[in-house]
Amino acid sequence: MWDSFFSKKATNFQGDLGAKPVLPVEAAKMQAAETVVLGKTEKGAAASTMQSAAAKNERAGFVGHDQGSDIARDQGVVISETHVPGRRIITESIGDQVAGKYSTAAPLAPPSIAEEGDDGITIGEALEAAGLAAGRKPVDWSDAAAVQAAEIRAPERTTTAPGGVGAAAQSAATLNARTSGSKDKIKLADVLTDASEKLARDKVATKREAEGVMGAEMRNDPKMTTYPGGVAASIAAAARLNQSDNSRDPD
Repeated sequence: MWDSFFSKKATNFQGDLGAKPVLPVEAAKMQAAETVVLGKTEKGAAASTMQSAAAKNERAGFVGHDQGSDIARDQGVVISETHVPGRRIITESIGDQVAGKYSTAAPLAPPSIAEEGDDGITIGEALEAAGLAAGRKPVDWSDAAAVQAAEIRAPERTTTAPGGVGAAAQSAATLNARTSGSKDKIKLADVLTDASEKLARDKVATKREAEGVMGAEMRNDPKMTTYPGGVAASIAAAARLNQSDNSRDPD
């Protein structure tokens, strides 16, 4: 059963977002969060309703394509769960303001296709989530390094695969460095769409993989930071959720 809370305006929010139009960046962040936590964007959930509302607002000229709220930027998008016998209650929020709530008997994340018997969000799925959350970002050297680090850790290789997602990210960063206009640069979404299918083998994201990817992204960033919603941030979020799920499982 689903409870949806959106039309063109977020009229069911409490507080600052209640009377404001749904913005494209908020919708994209909610979509990325659902992909990480639920494994996909569910029809009728907050993300799909927000995407529809944001698209209408953008077509009508009410909002810009890259427009987002201070609350989404500063507090982020949160998907939490409450367990009751036989059900999970999922609550989706922007900051502390609820966007949607529903219950499901299905697991939050699909089984990993990489390691039979393990449940959790895989590295490939986390890369795809980064492509949604930060999809409009032009690929740079820090993104390429992070993608390559993730690809190496998925099948536990020592090098990236020719023609794989890591090689595509490196090629994109090289081309972008030679391209002056941001509009013509290759974006993360171009590289990370269907990333799971481009990996030789996938595996569940853990703290160890997240730390390695974060280190690679930071070392190749001029400011020694990671990008919000980017590759390292998405894999770190997946690792935290996997760890949280494992801590609840009985031995």
